[in-house]
Amino acid sequence: MNDSFGDFNATQTATAGATKESSGEGIISLLVKQILDSPEGNFKMFDVTYALVCAVGIVRNIETSSTKITYSLEDHSGRIDAHYWLEEGDAIKSPDVMINNYVKIYGSVRSQAGQKVLMVFKLINVLDPNEVCTHILEALHSRYKAEEYHVKGDTSAAASNTLMTNVTATQSNAIVAGLDSKQLAVFQAIKSNCSEEGIHRRELNAKFSHISQAEMNNILDFMISEGHIYSSIDADHFICTM
Repeated sequence: MNDSFGDFNATQTATAGATKESSGEGIISLLVKQILDSPEGNFKMFDVTYALVCAVGIVRNIETSSTKITYSLEDHSGRIDAHYWLEEGDAIKSPDVMINNYVKIYGSVRSQAGQKVLMVFKLINVLDPNEVCTHILEALHSRYKAEEYHVKGDTSAAASNTLMTNVTATQSNAIVAGLDSKQLAVFQAIKSNCSEEGIHRRELNAKFSHISQAEMNNILDFMISEGHIYSSIDADHFICTM
């Protein structure tokens, strides 16, 4: 079975209403019940807001339409729907997932008709049962570390960054693994940009003058297709997914 990635462009309508206050960064491992019990907006735990959540569970049902594939994901704490959005011609690229198999999903939390759902950014088949146990331990670790910082009254950026680094270091390394030197350099440039709208294509071209415009376009297209970055306010502004 192959790893599969969602297209962030296809979920732009779902994220368009996000405000600056609800923006976050990093990935946090969670149980389904934690997602279901979360408030509106990006997931927040003890004053730390996260852009993406990671859940592991069994696929209990799959429904396919012309615009999306909906997976019903269940762990020991609850069940949640996860939407993988399709663009025209994307059906053949849909994740290779079977009912009653474990998967790991990276996505953003949204509400539809009063119910929490996941907008799938990346979906991976879980082939090693140890990953299920590891995920539960990561979810517990992130919960108690967040509470520890909260009790200490340490809500500084340094503490938040430390928490997110502890929780997501392995996940982040896995996501960027496989990039060549040029791709990794461009990825780091996009990641280091702090503007809300992301970095513009022409800024990247100016920063990497040794990379031709055509090659830069290929690098950006590749990283979008692999889920490392996504376009923000238009097709020429890019934001890192981590």
